[in-house]
Amino acid sequence: MDALRLRTFSAISRIKKLSTSPRSNTRLQSTLYTTSVDGSLSKRIPYNSWDSHMHVVDPSLQSLSPTATYTPSKLHTLSQALAFESTLGIRNLVLVQPSIYGYDNTCVIEALKQLGPGHGRGVVCFDAATINAKQRRGVNAGHSTLEIWHRLGVRGVRLNFVSVPQELSAKELERTLHEYADIIRELGWVLQLYVPMHTIPDLVPIIPQLGVKVCLDHFGNPTLPVPSSVSSSPLPFNPYTLPGFTALISLLEQGNTYVKISGAYRLSDDSQFEHLGALARELMRAGRERLVFATDWPHTRFEGVDIKPITEVCLRWCVEEGADMTERLFRRNAEVLWDVKPV
Repeated sequence: MDALRLRTFSAISRIKKLSTSPRSNTRLQSTLYTTSVDGSLSKRIPYNSWDSHMHVVDPSLQSLSPTATYTPSKLHTLSQALAFESTLGIRNLVLVQPSIYGYDNTCVIEALKQLGPGHGRGVVCFDAATINAKQRRGVNAGHSTLEIWHRLGVRGVRLNFVSVPQELSAKELERTLHEYADIIRELGWVLQLYVPMHTIPDLVPIIPQLGVKVCLDHFGNPTLPVPSSVSSSPLPFNPYTLPGFTALISLLEQGNTYVKISGAYRLSDDSQFEHLGALARELMRAGRERLVFATDWPHTRFEGVDIKPITEVCLRWCVEEGADMTERLFRRNAEVLWDVKPV
């Protein structure tokens, strides 16, 4: 699935040489992402748009999981999130369980209670084995909890294989995904996956058999080349050279997989977003109805990042794609993915 495929895609200019390294978890504020933006984003982002991936981190509500791999630098409450979203003109949020809280979804659930199902959706984490064990013993507590969460606006479960790395064989991965899909299928929930792009070929034979919608985080989480490494190349960057990208396009074309346009700063330090632009254009070509925009607020481990520049670029990519791409990326696709009834 990783054989290179030559596609026609928009030529892109040479990459500016940068001295910073990508994926730095110690950087709190990069000059690449603090450029002021002219004009009001809130006037150009479609009305009733959705932020399909953000977090609430509130120590007053719950403690960190013993398995947490980092400690947030400060709290990030729902009120702070709403203030941030208002600068973009976004009023609808998908609250995603951060890895630092493990299976304790208190922050997500409490935020959903405040937002209401008209403006909020949630993606939780739970242990499938625990729920299935209770079911086998005739205890319906696990499923009744999911039903309560569903009424509050939960529409997905997240499996995070990046923040909390796990080594699974292809068979173990298949068994795990089926186990979760079997639990959420009746509820119509989304199976949200955070995986390295190079592992996506393993998903190609599995996802069509799951019978649920699948959503991949952060552009499919590619490992991009360092911008300076291609600055002298006369050729535009070809995203099909990335391990797993061909498989991602295949899944998009099959029709049941979504991708979040989010977390750009986790992938590259390139202030021009040239590599990501090449990816985004191909993703839009293959799955314009299955891409959703997200801010990834509060940008955990990258606090201080300004996402307005990448939001500007997303709007530009949409205009280049034409037709109704802006409406799809920011609103319509999210309404389908998260089971939102249009107002």
